[in-house]
Amino acid sequence: MKKLLSVLLTLTLVGSLCIGCSKAPEDNGSTSETKTSKSDSDKDGTTLTFVQHMSGVITDELQAVLDEFKAETGITVELSSPGSDIEEVMKTRMASNTLPDLWTTHGWSVARYGEYLRPMNDQAFVEHIVPSIKDLITGPDGNIYVLPIDADICGISYNATVLEEAGVDPESILTWEDFEVACEKIKAIGKVPLFFDGKDPLAFGQFFDFVAPTLYTNDEENNQREQFLDGSFDWEKWREVCEILERWTANGYLNTDALTADYMTACQSLGSGDAAFMLRNANVIVEAWTTNPDAKLGILPIPGKDSDNSRCVIGGERLAVGVWKDSPYIEEALQLIEYLSQPEVCSRLATVAGMPAGLDTAESDTGKLEPYYERVMSDDILTIPYFDREYLPSGMWDDLCVTGASIVAGNEGAIDDTIDQMRQSYEDKMAQK
Repeated sequence: MKKLLSVLLTLTLVGSLCIGCSKAPEDNGSTSETKTSKSDSDKDGTTLTFVQHMSGVITDELQAVLDEFKAETGITVELSSPGSDIEEVMKTRMASNTLPDLWTTHGWSVARYGEYLRPMNDQAFVEHIVPSIKDLITGPDGNIYVLPIDADICGISYNATVLEEAGVDPESILTWEDFEVACEKIKAIGKVPLFFDGKDPLAFGQFFDFVAPTLYTNDEENNQREQFLDGSFDWEKWREVCEILERWTANGYLNTDALTADYMTACQSLGSGDAAFMLRNANVIVEAWTTNPDAKLGILPIPGKDSDNSRCVIGGERLAVGVWKDSPYIEEALQLIEYLSQPEVCSRLATVAGMPAGLDTAESDTGKLEPYYERVMSDDILTIPYFDREYLPSGMWDDLCVTGASIVAGNEGAIDDTIDQMRQSYEDKMAQK
């Protein structure tokens, strides 16, 4: 009897071990099986990570689209919006090569993120990218790394009612001298000429992106393009753009809380008529209309250095989405790209952003902004790239933001310190290329 019991116990133990061996391992996120794309029947368990840089109504609309994508496909998309911290977030994740499955490239799909992104040349939407954005998102190897949902056309956003009250004709602002004359008239009626939302330092970086090209790179006969690109630029010349920001601050053209005001406060000020100008793209106008739908708002071309230089607008990436080349869910991520590129989805997101669509299959209803876009995209207005993206090494955006804030703060020796910091940062980053 004891021998029989011993045999039975042994058989029971062996059977239990066999059953345990036949069970599929739990998906705890650490096994190699989790790094393969799932079949259509098993996608309900897939979660994509998506980091984006925008704020406001466009973020809400993007989240709604992602929720609809999940309802249709069963694929969850976790949207993260770190705002002004996105630069540091992405630098950290690039350094550790632990990137999100998808992210918005905010102007850097080629120069900064190209080596981390899966080329999109085999995707159907590529042949429908509008000409105004296509060259800007094409690398020297011919690869396109992102889906451009909208095409960023960036000029000076303004409140037409304030300009009218001050006796300023926006079409008369052809040079920076004209702009300063307009600011004096606006200040005289008790309004803020130029609103900076400096809680996010990018407001100061935007100043340099707007003004620097008009001084250094737009002039066909006397420009510093090659000097910026080959490392020979004389940074003492940077004093000219710094002195403009210092002068505007000293003359009282900026809001008194320029260093601490946030983005939504800026949009509300523009919409309410407390402020006249913002150095931002038309998304601030869309946000302003959410607080005052009747506000008369428009887009002004960026003035030239003098009467010999044309006005311009800035073109580039904004809502442009790429896929990490090492994503564990490439197939699902590309499925989301295909979904976002559908004409009705692309049109919807571009419309909410207040931007022209990035694909010719989509139509953005820019509504009251349409005549302004037609004007600033006309032949007599230059379209230029963002200055820092085209002429400065990757990583110098932070220097623009920090030094601009220092000048506005009125720190002693701020311009000299700015020149030193820009020179040193530029030389260090050029040496690392």
